[in-house]
Amino acid sequence: MISTARVPADKPVRIAFSLNDASDDTPPEDAIPLVFPELDQQLQPLPPCHDSAESMEVFKQHCQIAEEYHEVKKEIALLEQRKKELIAKLDQAEKEKVDAAELVREFEALTEENRTLKLAQSQCVEQLEKLRIQYQKRQGSS
Repeated sequence: MISTARVPADKPVRIAFSLNDASDDTPPEDAIPLVFPELDQQLQPLPPCHDSAESMEVFKQHCQIAEEYHEVKKEIALLEQRKKELIAKLDQAEKEKVDAAELVREFEALTEENRTLKLAQSQCVEQLEKLRIQYQKRQGSS
């Protein structure tokens, strides 16, 4: 990154640059090490002052809280995944319910059509039988 600034002419100027692609926003390597790399920087426990028992105790408590926080975040992630799975199951069940209701309606419609066709067939059989009788009467009288 290149930055520019106006500098008075009587002040000495120091120029520094780096050939690597590292961002200027990254902390230097000798910065405070991350005790819990998965935590945000602002949530990291600060190193204790080894001369102070109170500082050591606060550091231990902060580490415990950070571990609990990490466990809670993992549990939340697992619960969110389970929620997604249950929503998918519910969607599938609702789709199957709609499909089943559609199949029931289709079955009822086909049953009604079948009943209507059977009635029409029986009427046609009766009409055919009447026509045969009439035909036989005509054959017998001629």
